[in-house]
Amino acid sequence: MAQRAIRECDGKKMIARWMNTHPRGPYTLDDRFVPVTPYMSFDQQCVVYPWLKEERLVVKPDQLIKRRGKSGMLLLDASWEEVRDWINERMGREIEVENVRGILDHFIVEPFTPHSSDDEYYLAIRSLREGDEILFYHEGGIHVGDVDARAERLLVPIGHIPTADEITSKLLLHVPEYRRFIVAGFIEMMFKFYAELNYAYLEINPFVVVADRIVPLDLAARIDDTGEFESEAMWGKIEFPAPFGRELTPEEKYIKELDSQTGASLKLTVLNPHGRVWTMVAGGGASVIYADTVSDLGFGSELANYGEYSGDPSEQFTYEYARTILDLMTREKDPRGKVLIIGGGDSEFYQRRRYVQGHCAGLEGISNPAPGKRSAHLCPTWRTELSRGVAHHARPWSEPGGSHRGLRARNPHHVYCPHGA
Repeated sequence: MAQRAIRECDGKKMIARWMNTHPRGPYTLDDRFVPVTPYMSFDQQCVVYPWLKEERLVVKPDQLIKRRGKSGMLLLDASWEEVRDWINERMGREIEVENVRGILDHFIVEPFTPHSSDDEYYLAIRSLREGDEILFYHEGGIHVGDVDARAERLLVPIGHIPTADEITSKLLLHVPEYRRFIVAGFIEMMFKFYAELNYAYLEINPFVVVADRIVPLDLAARIDDTGEFESEAMWGKIEFPAPFGRELTPEEKYIKELDSQTGASLKLTVLNPHGRVWTMVAGGGASVIYADTVSDLGFGSELANYGEYSGDPSEQFTYEYARTILDLMTREKDPRGKVLIIGGGDSEFYQRRRYVQGHCAGLEGISNPAPGKRSAHLCPTWRTELSRGVAHHARPWSEPGGSHRGLRARNPHHVYCPHGA
């Protein structure tokens, strides 16, 4: 499982879509969340969303930035003209948040909901080994404080959906009695939403109770991207943005582009381009285990990349993925040598011929780069690349199941398998 952070706008749109397909009393949410990027026309947005000129609005950056209110990155109760000017002043500007510098290029605009601080509540749901935990606090907003220390908690066993009565008795002791029914029902619905749409983390701080309505004002979330086959329709068209202040490398962009061209999954994050330990792992769950194990063995600072390929990619896509990692790995030497770990969650999976061929072709064919995609200094043949790998003291390690046999057939002296097969 890979937990991927999503934009606030995407998360709120999902809630609106889900609630509209699960109507229940006062729990409805209009999809009135407007993304603004450098490529969008303000005039065109008004045509698509005419209510922008009719209502008071809220605007804030939508780039996985925490504590935007405390950092002054929030405009409340504004007209469309004020929102437009506020965005224009900040779009493309570099800012620093908690010692991280980045460029502002995504914003969210939504209707302003008048309320008092007494109307604000905190809710979070997170995945744990034992099940899913609901955290609730009877105060919310930017001054909520240390939630871990203050929140009421309810651990929900795997496969169980908590009832409104369970939620009320465990979490809502400090909520005014006249509001307990509507708050308990909302938390129950959000847990169902969280479970059905394969979320791994959902935080709403605050949600507000205004008359007989509940409105989520601020949202942060991560989803399990391996649940895409189940939840794609309800997720809609979403992206997984990089953390604020981190620009994708050309290689990461290339793999992301490949990922968009196939129904399989191809993911790559360069953690440390100077690292000695590189991985080429199939399966989201396996990739987490491999990375955790490398860190547990004391080589976390040397882990160069994190990623996975899964969902039955073709030999060509496997080849492109392997070639990209091998190119990154061999760009600079380290006198201590380097290690490439090839593996996955199920050795039978790797006995498929095209996976073995894709791994080997990556070694043989990291020449002829696609224009603008690959670096110009790649080696023309596998034998040249092998010499380059030996010069780097690079040792491929492969789990049993097929890849090591194909690699060893081409390079019998420099491929290692833990079982000696």
